[in-house]
Amino acid sequence: MQSTLKGMHPMGINNERDIEANIQIGPTDRGMVRIFIEAGTVEIPMDFDPEEAEEIAEEILAAAAAARAANGGGKGKKKR
Repeated sequence: MQSTLKGMHPMGINNERDIEANIQIGPTDRGMVRIFIEAGTVEIPMDFDPEEAEEIAEEILAAAAAARAANGGGKGKKKR
């Protein structure tokens, strides 16, 4: 369920924003995989066990394949 605050619009996959962020992905010293996102003053660390990380990787690969197919099979432009 998605809620909307008064005057705000929900963020979705197809809503573009002009926000610069950095992402780091790597193993932790506790055997987890961390995805760390930093945008301005916001830091979001997300830890996953290796199996969950592999599922996320598979979802990213599937999304990349779908995006490539939607773009006619080309590589598309790299967005940073």
